[in-house]
Amino acid sequence: MDMEKRRVAVITGGSRGIGAAIARQLAKDGIDVALICSSSREAAEAVCQDCRALGVRAEAYSCDIGAFADAKQVVKEIKEAFGTIDILINNAGINRDQLIAMMKEADFDDVIRTNLKGAFHMIRHCTPIFIRNRGGKIVNISSVAGLMGNAGQANYAASKAGLIGLSKSVARELAGKNVTCNVIAPGFIATDMTKEFDSDNPLVASIPLKRMGRPEDVAAAVAFLVSAGGDYITGEVIRVDGGIAM
Repeated sequence: MDMEKRRVAVITGGSRGIGAAIARQLAKDGIDVALICSSSREAAEAVCQDCRALGVRAEAYSCDIGAFADAKQVVKEIKEAFGTIDILINNAGINRDQLIAMMKEADFDDVIRTNLKGAFHMIRHCTPIFIRNRGGKIVNISSVAGLMGNAGQANYAASKAGLIGLSKSVARELAGKNVTCNVIAPGFIATDMTKEFDSDNPLVASIPLKRMGRPEDVAAAVAFLVSAGGDYITGEVIRVDGGIAM
């Protein structure tokens, strides 16, 4: 694909797990990628190397997306480096699990700040670029916890449910600008965040497909939504959960 015609995707939380799988999948599809990480720059650089090996441009950026000004600056830097932004994947997420009776205020605030407010910041700063381009694709990575709730995850579930409401509002606002905004709601995916789960865990046993998902399962759904196949889909929530939330 001609380098001038390649689309550019920004992926938050792109250094590992689901974010890294999304980056590699989009690179396979001939899309340049800018990975934003909060800490593990070395891991993000390794993912970039994998993407470059697939023939696309890939760069890593460190940013606290929970800070409005920092998110604005990183979007500016990416646009200057790549020329434009066509796709935004809000994947960055943290968890601070605790029962509600013992949850600290800081643990609630931190999760909302990264998972929900960070997504707002990125959408807010990318939207003018999408409007000038007369099109764009936004995919927000939520969770089945945002649909079902989960004991010990009031903060996490609230942030992921909030992402769904945010996405539907953005989808309505930007539809007339040819910008789509959709949600992927993963279930139990084998990543560092779920490493305490094994095949004998009763939660895993409750999954109709009887196994945890892979980051690549989520990446495949994202790739569909940002392809031509997703052009007429907006405001949708797609579960990638083995059936656990049906």
